[in-house]
Amino acid sequence: MRNESGVNKRTPFCSEVCSAKPGRWYREKIFLVVFGLVVIQITHFILDYFGITILHDLIFSFYDYVKMIWLAIIVGLLLGGFIDHFIPRKYISKYLAQHKKSTIFYSVGFGFLMSACSHGILAISMELYKKGASTPAVIAFLLASPWANLPITIILFGFFGVKALFFIGFAIIIAIVTGLIYQILDRRGLIECNKHGVKIEEDFSILKDIKRRWKGYKFTPDNLKKDSIGILKGSWELTRMVLWWILIGMFLASVARAYIPQDFFMNYMGPTLLGLLITLILATIIEVCSEGSSPMAFEIFRQTGAFGNSFVFLMAGVATDYTEIGLIWSNIGKRAALWLPLITVPQILILGYIFNILL
Repeated sequence: MRNESGVNKRTPFCSEVCSAKPGRWYREKIFLVVFGLVVIQITHFILDYFGITILHDLIFSFYDYVKMIWLAIIVGLLLGGFIDHFIPRKYISKYLAQHKKSTIFYSVGFGFLMSACSHGILAISMELYKKGASTPAVIAFLLASPWANLPITIILFGFFGVKALFFIGFAIIIAIVTGLIYQILDRRGLIECNKHGVKIEEDFSILKDIKRRWKGYKFTPDNLKKDSIGILKGSWELTRMVLWWILIGMFLASVARAYIPQDFFMNYMGPTLLGLLITLILATIIEVCSEGSSPMAFEIFRQTGAFGNSFVFLMAGVATDYTEIGLIWSNIGKRAALWLPLITVPQILILGYIFNILL
């Protein structure tokens, strides 16, 4: 970020502000998780050499998930690094830190414009929080973006046709309702507030500030090099914060995919209340990526005809995903994390039940 004189002045990253100084590199959580995954891979090679294939499906599933979401994660981390380096806190505070209902609508609209899956969006949402976005705004953004962004809209229309409008429309409604409820909790002190916001003048204009900075910027090789390094540094700090959670989520999803029989999904996920509850549990376990979850949701609908179950599978996967809840817990606060499933799951189940009756 640049200060008023146009000189680079990098704001400390949330993980640097909220936690103690990082210890030795081998104590980093990202290193420990990667090391554990490497040990499992080596164990697979050893067992496979002796004809023992117990880990084969697990390793295959994990790599399959990596292939599905690696690009979205990289894009999310780079966008987060760009926000960290170029976007002043004033910009975020102007639209996403105010205690107004319009803040939630701005957050949802911003989420609709994003083109990242649920785990790619994690990096961006945590960067927005670090830049001063309020907790309710971050939650609304986090809920809206995976299922109400432009690429996913196209994918869902390809699978479900016009019925995809129910996914998109009610994903936006759930995000708005949840964000507004979080604002009530925020006013009553029942969730953690964001301490990274900054005070801004009422007449502050983002457009005028952008024009001023643009005129003062020199496109020299030296500036471009410094800015590129700044973006990469911001992306790396973000990687340290979120990637280890994403890897854990992918591993647990791979375990479910490898060792839970596929027939179980189809036999116990019919258009009943029990089917909805089982769908909710499985969505919590195996949700990894919005793009990756869409085909499974369509398969549930194709096999069972339960459109409501498909809705629950998609929406609950985001609302109850342990990766997202863990990141909210560790970076925003435990109360903000615990309220997420408590607020969203009843909405999702009620809508899923209604969809099973009407559609």
